[in-house]
Amino acid sequence: MSTPTSYSAKASDNKRRVVITGVGAVSPLGLTAQETWKNALEGRSGIGKISLFDPTDCSVQIAGEVKNFDVTRPLPGGPLNPFRGVTGASELTQAANGKDARKFGRFTHLALVAGIEAYTDSGLDQFRDKISAARMGTNIGVGMGGLPEIEEVHNDYLAKGYRRITPFFITQSIPNLAAGQLSILLNLQGPNLCNTTACTSSAHSLGESFRQIQRGEVDVMLAGGAEAVVCRMGIGGFAAMRALSTRNDTPETASRPFDQGRDGFVMGEGSAVVVLEEYEHAKKRGAKIYGEMLGYGLSADAFHMTTPAPEGAGGGRAMNLAITDAGINRDEVGYVNAHGTSTPAGDVEESRAIARNFPNGPKHLHVSSTKSMTGHLLGAAGAIEAMFCILAIKNSLIPPTINLESLDPGCAELKLDFTANRAVEKSVKYALSNSFGFGGTNASLLFGKL
Repeated sequence: MSTPTSYSAKASDNKRRVVITGVGAVSPLGLTAQETWKNALEGRSGIGKISLFDPTDCSVQIAGEVKNFDVTRPLPGGPLNPFRGVTGASELTQAANGKDARKFGRFTHLALVAGIEAYTDSGLDQFRDKISAARMGTNIGVGMGGLPEIEEVHNDYLAKGYRRITPFFITQSIPNLAAGQLSILLNLQGPNLCNTTACTSSAHSLGESFRQIQRGEVDVMLAGGAEAVVCRMGIGGFAAMRALSTRNDTPETASRPFDQGRDGFVMGEGSAVVVLEEYEHAKKRGAKIYGEMLGYGLSADAFHMTTPAPEGAGGGRAMNLAITDAGINRDEVGYVNAHGTSTPAGDVEESRAIARNFPNGPKHLHVSSTKSMTGHLLGAAGAIEAMFCILAIKNSLIPPTINLESLDPGCAELKLDFTANRAVEKSVKYALSNSFGFGGTNASLLFGKL
């Protein structure tokens, strides 16, 4: 079979433009990207009592779970219909078959559904006979991998010995299986990557995919993240660090970034995937375009493994690098989706870094943390928050920071608008998404209206 080249750009092109042509999400706010977006604009909380295990003996009993999720449920249009023309499409039954689903961890299930939604949304499938599979790839960032599956298999081993270890233990738990299985299902023969950089994982996945398209190494990347560690060890580990909110009686109000009464973040789970595509490639096939990815900045705090650098210096450098990379006027940035985890130190330090990067911010900038609604999706946080930026630009709507009742004095003195409790209708030319992780790793992504 000859390699199709009709839609493949030359690998020698430099600094090619990158656009977003598809979005998909499975989150505490909904089972699709549009349901997630709708509930975010309405200021709904996806936080509730933990149901995935019995947390009675734990100090933390709340999380942002993906509710009513069943990977064996037929996908929209049937499990095969959206994928006509994809080599190996019959293997898609692995994402909709109970027996085969056992081969993979929950984080992979979430990634497959979000990735397939993004791919379907992009309309790429009808052009597959004109696109080289080797010019399409995937990069799904995962921070912790199959922790619930590791926990379950370990319990089986302790109780019943080696013979009870499932032969699928490794495929259930290693982080890169989300990207790997997505590439198999959709016949993506280009880069097949997984960034694992704590809470910055999926932001790095988008950024590195962006760079690969810019350099001409690939034309299309499905980039995003997935995480599912709402389990005894996941919740217990962060609870032992005293990093999590203990507002067990009022879970909907527990995640409260920038609020004076915040007491820690709320664990979330989910996946978000976006289709990044070279602009001329997308234009030639008449693709729907959400917006353009313009800048990527990354840095290290080089300070402490869990505490942000004073004044948010490391994150501030990542923001500045993304703005510089995009080559835009920073006074035209209308929205920053903050990392904003609802931790005592992190929120104020990030806010100061935002204020330094946008000295005229009180005049033109809205800031919000959608973690107030989704909780902290760890390795998937950067991807879903990038998606919120993309949809804010596309729809001229900025999602709110809910539960913001009394602004922390350290934030209030900056005079920034933290988009308290209600979405704002506003034309957004440029939006910035921040992600910071343990180990002092930072990434900022800048998107623009096309």
